[in-house]
Amino acid sequence: MNVLEQLKRLDEMPKRYKTMERSELEARARAVKERFGRRLFIPGHHYQKDEVIQFADATGDSLQLAQLAAKNSEAEYIVFCGVHFMAETADILTSDDQTVILPDLRAGCSMADMADIFQVERAWAALIERFGETIVPLVYVNSTAAIKAFVGRHGGATVTSSNAKKMMAWAFSRNERIFFLPDQHLGRNTAYALGIRLDEMAVWDPHEETLQGEDDLDKVKVILWKGHCSVHENFTVRQIEHIRRMKPGIHVIVHPECSWEVVQQADYAGSTKYIIETIRNAPPGTQWAIGTEMNLVNRLKHEHPDKEIVSLNPYMCPCLTMNRIDLPHFVWALESLEQGAIVNRITVPKDIAAEAKEALDRMLSLA
Repeated sequence: MNVLEQLKRLDEMPKRYKTMERSELEARARAVKERFGRRLFIPGHHYQKDEVIQFADATGDSLQLAQLAAKNSEAEYIVFCGVHFMAETADILTSDDQTVILPDLRAGCSMADMADIFQVERAWAALIERFGETIVPLVYVNSTAAIKAFVGRHGGATVTSSNAKKMMAWAFSRNERIFFLPDQHLGRNTAYALGIRLDEMAVWDPHEETLQGEDDLDKVKVILWKGHCSVHENFTVRQIEHIRRMKPGIHVIVHPECSWEVVQQADYAGSTKYIIETIRNAPPGTQWAIGTEMNLVNRLKHEHPDKEIVSLNPYMCPCLTMNRIDLPHFVWALESLEQGAIVNRITVPKDIAAEAKEALDRMLSLA
C-alpha cells in the first residue's frame, strides 16, 4: 500500500471502538492477545500511555524494541506501540515473513518530520561542494527509513541517545567532520561532551539552505541539522532555576534532546534508559525534577513512591504524536488481525531497507 492509500485509510477505524468503555476495550485486547499467544508480539515505547503500555510484551526505547522484535522469530505479527519511524526500523530488522503493524498511522514524530530525503540530498551536495569528501553522516534513529538509507549509502551510521558519544567518536576516527541529523541538540550536547567547542559547530538550515555558524567555516568539525524534539525543546533554564528555588537540594535530570543551555544547568543528562536507571537506583527520600516526556515522568512517580518526582515543567503536555496510539486503535488493529484483515501495515521497500540496515548494522557492530 502506498502512502496516499494509507492516508486515505487513517479514519477507517469503525466508530464503535471510540464509544466502547475502557473496561470492554481492555477485555477485548486481553482476549485477542491470549488467543494469538506467541504469534503476536507487542513492543511498547516508554512514552506510550498507560492504557496501552499495560499490554506490552516488552518496553524500551525505539531501537531496543526493534531488536527484540527481530529476535522474536516466533512472532508472526508485531503490533508496535510507538511511532512511524520505530515501526519502520522494526520492519527493516525483522524477517520477510513477519508483519509489522502501527495501530494509528498518524503516530509520527515531529523531529523525524523536520528532515525529508530531498532536503538531505540537497544539503549533502552543498556540504560536499564546500568541504569536499571530509564528512561522515550520522543520523539519530528518530528519522525516516529513507534518511537512514541515505546515511548507510554514504558510509555513515545511526545513533541512539545512549550511544551517540561512542558513534560520534567512531565517525571522527573515519574522517574530519560529522554531519549530524535531525536533532541539533543531541548532536551539540554529544559533540561538546567529546571536547568539540561550540565555535567548531555550525547549523544547516534546510529551509534557507545555508550553513549558520562562525565566520571561519574551515574550523567547523560538526554540522548540525536544524531540527529538534518539540517536547524536549520546551524545557528551559528558567524552569531549572525556579525548581531549585522552590525545592533546594533537588536533583535535575534531563534528556540530551534538551538544549545545550539546559543540559549544562542540569545535574544529570542522559538517555531515557539512563533516566529510568538513575531514578531506580536513587536513595529513598531523594527529590528529582525530570526533563522528559510526561507519560514517562508520571510512570516513574507511580513506580517510585519512596522518592519525590516532579516534571521540570509541570505544565508540559505528553508527546502528541506518541499519544496517537490509544486503546480504541490498538484493539481495532488486534481484532482486525484476528479477522484476517491487516490494517496499517508498515513496509519499507527492499532497496531502502537494505541501505538503512547498513547504517543500523554499523552502529550495532559497535554496541
